[in-house]
Amino acid sequence: MKVDQAQGLRQKLNHSVRQAKTIAVVSGKGGVGKSNFVVNFSLQLTKRNKKVLILDLDIGMGNIDILIGNRSTYSIVDLLKNDISLNRLIEEDSNGLHYIAGGSSLNHLFKLTDLQRNRFYEAFETLVHQYDYIFFDMGAGATEESLFFTLSADECIVITTPEPTSITDAYGMVKHIVSRNDQLPIYAILNRWNKKSDGIALLKKFQNVIQQFLSVEVKTLGVIPDDAFVVKGVTAQQPYSELYPKAKASKAITQLAEVYLKERNMIDSVNTSFLGRLKNWMEG
Repeated sequence: MKVDQAQGLRQKLNHSVRQAKTIAVVSGKGGVGKSNFVVNFSLQLTKRNKKVLILDLDIGMGNIDILIGNRSTYSIVDLLKNDISLNRLIEEDSNGLHYIAGGSSLNHLFKLTDLQRNRFYEAFETLVHQYDYIFFDMGAGATEESLFFTLSADECIVITTPEPTSITDAYGMVKHIVSRNDQLPIYAILNRWNKKSDGIALLKKFQNVIQQFLSVEVKTLGVIPDDAFVVKGVTAQQPYSELYPKAKASKAITQLAEVYLKERNMIDSVNTSFLGRLKNWMEG
């Protein structure tokens, strides 16, 4: 379902009061369930009356629309290449969750004419004032291009699994980020936890290693258990937390959202400057 123009006009009325929190979701390696986390976590925020947009920047491997069960006509690249309006890019699922699908080449965002660059900035300025949260579903690993969005975000969430290679790659990702911006708030989530290991203890160890060797604090947000209903949700092309609300993973993602929002309520709102930071990285 396309976001209609009337809704866009109503959203603009909130320009002076809404300032989106921008959150980059990253992983050190692929296959850790990052996109599934983004969709289901965002859905839980939406259910709590938050206006949420997902921007799929997992270019070439983008699958947000598939996980939601929609087939997208346009992507963020169409804004620049084909001059497609912003409202035509934004899709909405049946739960009120909004997203913009990933395109085939992120390089278009970094090889722009002045006109294209200004069009992109103007479009994003509109988005920042329409939503409470904007999630960037980043590709696995770290490229110079993807780092622009991660380093410019207000917060970063790192997804890992209990496998040693996943933990090592997640550490490498955090190291790469803090070497460029050691002030970026970072959260860690352990996905696909099983009872063979203590998920909370493993996250704590991960946190301590980063504190010891990188001298930064990574906050642990929680764990999501390994759950066959997650795979069933992917097969059905529906968010597992919506399709199977009583599943272990669904209960965990619900709790993570509640913990996250509770912490947000304890932090004074600030006038974010994501766009300013992005301009510095893109034009620097």
